Amino acid sequence: MQRAVLGILAVLGCVGRAAGADDTAATRLAQAETAFAEAMDTSGIQSAIDSGLFNAYSGHDRAYWSVRQQAAEADFERLDATLQSAELAADDARALANMHRKLALLEPAAAADSAPAARCQDAQAPAAGYDALRAALYACFDELGNAIEFEGSRHTRVAALGMLAEIDDPERRKRLFQAFGPLWQAVNGDDSPQSPYRRMIGLAAAATHESGSEIDAAARTLGVTAADVERWLERVLDAWATAIGDERVEPWDYRYVGGQADRLLRTAIPREGLIPINRRYYADLGVDLDALGVLYDLEPRSGKAPLAYADFVTRGREVDGRWRPTVARVSGSYAAGGLGLLNELVHENGHIAHMMAVRTRPAFMDLGDSLFIEAFADVPSWSTYEPAWQRKYVGVAAPEAVSIRALYSGVMLDVAWALFECRMLRSPGADPNTVWTEITSRYLRIVPHPELAWWAVRVQLVDSPGYMVNYGLGAVLTADLRDRVARQLGPFETGRADWFRWLSAGLLQYGESLETAELLRRFLGRPVTPDALLTQLARARPR
Repeated sequence: MQRAVLGILAVLGCVGRAAGADDTAATRLAQAETAFAEAMDTSGIQSAIDSGLFNAYSGHDRAYWSVRQQAAEADFERLDATLQSAELAADDARALANMHRKLALLEPAAAADSAPAARCQDAQAPAAGYDALRAALYACFDELGNAIEFEGSRHTRVAALGMLAEIDDPERRKRLFQAFGPLWQAVNGDDSPQSPYRRMIGLAAAATHESGSEIDAAARTLGVTAADVERWLERVLDAWATAIGDERVEPWDYRYVGGQADRLLRTAIPREGLIPINRRYYADLGVDLDALGVLYDLEPRSGKAPLAYADFVTRGREVDGRWRPTVARVSGSYAAGGLGLLNELVHENGHIAHMMAVRTRPAFMDLGDSLFIEAFADVPSWSTYEPAWQRKYVGVAAPEAVSIRALYSGVMLDVAWALFECRMLRSPGADPNTVWTEITSRYLRIVPHPELAWWAVRVQLVDSPGYMVNYGLGAVLTADLRDRVARQLGPFETGRADWFRWLSAGLLQYGESLETAELLRRFLGRPVTPDALLTQLARARPR
């Protein structure tokens, strides 16, 4: 392996090259940045191979790309050793620091070949550490969450949740809801302090005490405090509670009550219609997904990641004076159609549009803070619940109040999960069932069932504790961004040919070259506020 690495380094012209008299710090930094870009690309290619999207890329298998990654990282380290931040301009010093941070987050090149796969049963091991617990609980969402047993068939978690919005018989809905029991049991056991989740959240709180959590990061993005984040979430949920009134629903009925629009449009959005509708909408926004070469992996299969996501394969960069475009992919498990799954697919392609818009130096070739990333992807996806969008792209529309309630009933679940994680990370000794019941009973008008861990259906809760704030609080930013775009550019619910070009120039192209908080202040012309979202929630009131 070492010989192979040295061989590639030699091909790249890296071995034996000493810094000469005219070898300035800027030149060495540029060389290091090229090596960094190579490391990021080869890592992205390996991740795509590991996902099952393909077995080889550009004619080479994973082992080849693993060697290339090791070579690039070795080249970066050699050049990095010759650099001192003091001899670099401020922007270059920040670029170097960002590259260090990104490389530290990369999986080792040979990890998939040597590390044993985590198993759900490993979560029961009392001595399991934080990373081992997270990995095991993530495996539970694959092994159990993607095999929900109901009426003699197995369903993926996403499909089963969608069915809760479609099944008319309340007793069948209850049985399907209860079919998630094995997953809840694997995640939270008997709800004692020694349950897998309760041990994991305690370790998560300790781990983030020094470095900060996703909640702290989200607060920095918006220029507020973590306490402000919690207050904003409560304020949004209060507005929702006012909009929906006092009528109580059982947890197995919540998605059904909010899913009337999905049922009305069920037959109009078959599974085979998801990609064409998505493609047509983005074309009307000025994003030609076919021309951009986006790769899709949407068939359900065993062992596939239990959540939909978008990711880079290779990042765009200058090569020999010409821009080499980004290659990106979308992964998901779509066994059925429907408005909810279409919304999710449009959201993931919002990430794709973001990736394709970024055009900056390799050190900053990424999307920014997690909160901004998730919030922007919803800027186009929320349009799927607008009646005008439905009429154009589906051919039939649900009534406005019904459709808006369908959107925000799901969004408010995300806000509730965000508040749940804020409270659990702040008080990790709390009973998660009690915390979840208090939130959903007060704000979502859901009948209390503290004996059930029905909160444990989102994989992010165990994969990255605190990450749900990027969906929940992200709704505030999404509404603010949509309002700003509509005021500055014009309505875009049914498409607008200059949408992508305008947003690329004013918001998306910068990647991480600007701090996200500064980028948002420039684009909005003011600090982020929840006002736009609060205005939208009023549209869900029955008329």
